[in-house]
Amino acid sequence: MLRLSTFRPAAVVRPPIRVPVQRAAFSVSAARLSGKKRDEKINYNRVSFSESPKAEYANFRRVTANDLEKLTSPPTEVKMLVREFIEDSLYNPNYGYFPRQATIFTATDPINFNAMRNAAQFQEEVAKRYQTFEVDEEGPGRQIWHTPTELFKPWYGQAIAQCLVAEYLLKYFPYEDLVIYEIGAGNGTLARDILDYLRDVHPEVYDRTRYNIVEISGNLANLQRKLLCEEHPCVKVNHRSIFKWDTPEPSPCFFLAMEVIDNFAHDIIRYDIKTLEPYQGWVTIDKHGDFDMYFSRVTDPLISSFLALRRRLAHPPPLSRLLKMDRLRSVYAKLPFAPNLTAPEYIPTRSLTLLRTLRQHFPRHRLLLSDFSSLPDTVPGVCGPVVQTRVKSTSVPCETILVKQGYFDIFFPTDFGRLCDMYEHVLTEPNPSGVPYDPRISPLTTSVSPLAAGANFFSSYHPKSRRPPIDGVASSSGLPVGERKSQVYTHAEFLETYADLERTKLKSGENPMLDYYQNVKFLF
Repeated sequence: MLRLSTFRPAAVVRPPIRVPVQRAAFSVSAARLSGKKRDEKINYNRVSFSESPKAEYANFRRVTANDLEKLTSPPTEVKMLVREFIEDSLYNPNYGYFPRQATIFTATDPINFNAMRNAAQFQEEVAKRYQTFEVDEEGPGRQIWHTPTELFKPWYGQAIAQCLVAEYLLKYFPYEDLVIYEIGAGNGTLARDILDYLRDVHPEVYDRTRYNIVEISGNLANLQRKLLCEEHPCVKVNHRSIFKWDTPEPSPCFFLAMEVIDNFAHDIIRYDIKTLEPYQGWVTIDKHGDFDMYFSRVTDPLISSFLALRRRLAHPPPLSRLLKMDRLRSVYAKLPFAPNLTAPEYIPTRSLTLLRTLRQHFPRHRLLLSDFSSLPDTVPGVCGPVVQTRVKSTSVPCETILVKQGYFDIFFPTDFGRLCDMYEHVLTEPNPSGVPYDPRISPLTTSVSPLAAGANFFSSYHPKSRRPPIDGVASSSGLPVGERKSQVYTHAEFLETYADLERTKLKSGENPMLDYYQNVKFLF
């Protein structure tokens, strides 16, 4: 989601203040194996000169975010992987950040951009609307943030609609329905703007549209039903997590993930200075509710598969050139007070889960994804997140992820180049279910496999910009031509292609829909 910290109207937002928080300064010392088998009880702990792990960690119950869903308050005397801690903090139905605290800024009326003198007046208008929407409370109160969908409605949503309908008319109309899936649909504004545009401008497409929302928040799912289902009967709201999706969609479809994956949980890994072996991070919560963290050898299957995929894609780990040299690394490890692990790296393991879900259950999808490519005020570490809350209308960033569950937003930047590489590679992997792809009967589906004569029957040349064709699915030309591979676009590049920019132009000639959110990119 796009937060206030990335768009600061000068009239109301003071510079962020920093408050004392429980810090996680995990400087570490070498653990003595003493002939014992190395396992998760070996603690690379935050006490710099102690070589002994806390014995109580070994007896803590290991839990996942799914295990904690029925709890009404945060757990104690447990341990969990970092991604499970983040997921529980953000999404627990009873005390998580999104069910309890988060509110999306919603303007009652669209802004009349053409009537604005310049960007300064536009900022003042946004600030004024923000003030009327926000309630000043003591302590961490209602957590408010806005999205480009709300700020530039309906024109931003119409740009997304134009992108989808252009692809649909080119490839599938009139033989296939327009099937759209959106995860994390917020207030439902984007879906409404897309459907309103289709109904008013492309009624023949609207009649063939099926719009499916996958929403983890019960409150937002109810809000989406009230806003959309009566006016647009083609909408179906599914109150569930996309990570629990198990219904196959054989039709060609478009999959929207707009300002969503920044809140996907990450894991933490650190590398042994001597061996460069990766270690996975664990969060512990003691009987008093205090947090700590320790590291063990990588045993989690999802972390292992992410690291293996990264090696196959030749994405190097974030190690300095000096640490990659054996001799210098050995000298560094012998220095007094030198840590035995590298700085933490946050890896997008949940994003990998999403890509594999798409591969398995949406084999003919086209992904349209937008989110942060960089962020200010991140916690220390490689690809670290922003951890922040709002106190009396002021954003307060923190310097650790170990904060009280439910009161803090935790959101990450995305390396779009690496995400694109991962996505395209995952799509070429065998179907994880082991069941061959079985397309529906359709004018665009052949009864004889187009690959029966070999993928290179018509030409031995296969462009690098296109995916291998799906067996059993021909293109509109009838030939086995694969889909165009996804590409990365800046926020401005995407909108210059699909948006009606005259609608958001100010009198001065400035265009805030292009000028703002420069730290956002698209994958399509």
